[in-house]
Amino acid sequence: MRDFTTFAALHVPGDPVVLYNIWDPGSAIAVAAAGAKALATGSHPVGDASGYGDAHQVPLDYVFDNARRILAAVDLPLSVDFEGAYATDPVEAGVNVAELKATGAVGCNFEDQVVGGEGIHPLDKQVERIRAIRVAVGDDFFINARTDLFIKNEARDDALVDEVIERGKAFADAGASGFFVPRLSDPAQIERIVRAVPLPLNVIAFPGAPDKKIWAAAGVARISHGPFPHRALMSTLTDMARAAIG
Repeated sequence: MRDFTTFAALHVPGDPVVLYNIWDPGSAIAVAAAGAKALATGSHPVGDASGYGDAHQVPLDYVFDNARRILAAVDLPLSVDFEGAYATDPVEAGVNVAELKATGAVGCNFEDQVVGGEGIHPLDKQVERIRAIRVAVGDDFFINARTDLFIKNEARDDALVDEVIERGKAFADAGASGFFVPRLSDPAQIERIVRAVPLPLNVIAFPGAPDKKIWAAAGVARISHGPFPHRALMSTLTDMARAAIG
């Protein structure tokens, strides 16, 4: 089953769904064979594998076609990393995400950084965009609302966690289904956010990050792997090619 309800039910605080991010049908088949319960693309690996690059450089038609080809190859729910929805205007963002839903995807990541620019969108602006997307897609689509506060700030202190919590609560009120905070890793900070924000929390595994059991104990409901699987695979490929060539 790859419907929205099945996908949403996988987000259990304390028993997180692990999304080992993919980029094309071949990687989807490989991860599905490993026992994945759901699949999620990463925008960076899709950009790197396609040759277009990250940050809205992959054409929208390619994003939609890639989602359709993945879904034709595997029978698992698919969430697509949709960056900033390829639009700053709320209505246009909603139209784009509705078209993504039409491919058969059950959800997407939607971030608050200014893609291709500086900083993050003001909270009221981002809330307006999430609301417009929810109206466009209806109730049966998983909007994983992402804040990049931890990416954009070196001082990941309690004051920044307060800002993260403020955003998470506002995103929930606007209709988000999940809350994604890349580079959040400290279990105590995770516990604070889980207690305060009424959305399943998503964190990203990265080299040196805590073991997933530690994050699970702190209440995490979803663990992504972002660009790291693709980077590791490409590094291995380079090493194999070097050994064969040299």
